[in-house]
Amino acid sequence: MRLSVVVKQYPHPKEHVVSVLAVSITTVALAEIGDKTQLLSLLLASRYRKPVPIILAIFFATIANHALAAWLGVVVADYLTPEVLKWVLVVSFVMMAGWILIPDKLDDDEQISNRGPFVASFIAFFIAEIGDKTQVATTMLGAKYHDGLMLVVLGTTIGMLLANVPVVLIGKLSADRMPLGLIRKITATLFAGLAVAAALGL
Repeated sequence: MRLSVVVKQYPHPKEHVVSVLAVSITTVALAEIGDKTQLLSLLLASRYRKPVPIILAIFFATIANHALAAWLGVVVADYLTPEVLKWVLVVSFVMMAGWILIPDKLDDDEQISNRGPFVASFIAFFIAEIGDKTQVATTMLGAKYHDGLMLVVLGTTIGMLLANVPVVLIGKLSADRMPLGLIRKITATLFAGLAVAAALGL
């Protein structure tokens, strides 16, 4: 009986899964470009020069942080109609387009502990993600796709890894050599496109 209800509600479950994953991955991967946590990845990579424990730390810190953010989105979704959630997502994409144009810098008082690359990276990344644009995006996605909470967390985690793993692997390069200004403008344009697509229900 329960299975029939699920199938009736989602006549194309595979398409739904792909859609939630695609939106979650794309949203966070784009939002992470030039973000403070991406700069933090550069800093961690250049300090420890051990990409594997840093990447693992980013993975676990993102899962923990985004699971909480997506759950918050589910709680919010209980009080909003699907139509309202749709426009919340549209507005969040528009805000993200503007927010991403503002350069992020690591605070001078952000210190990396001497407890080893994994522990230091996990703590630093988890804390840096609190209130960050990618965490906010995850909360909005959790509210929009509250029926696919695990897919949202999985997608946003993959998005974070897609944006940060290459940075960790090329951590010897200086952040100043990356054309972050141009990258931010292109990313903001893509977010504007996502807002239009969400408004049109695509």
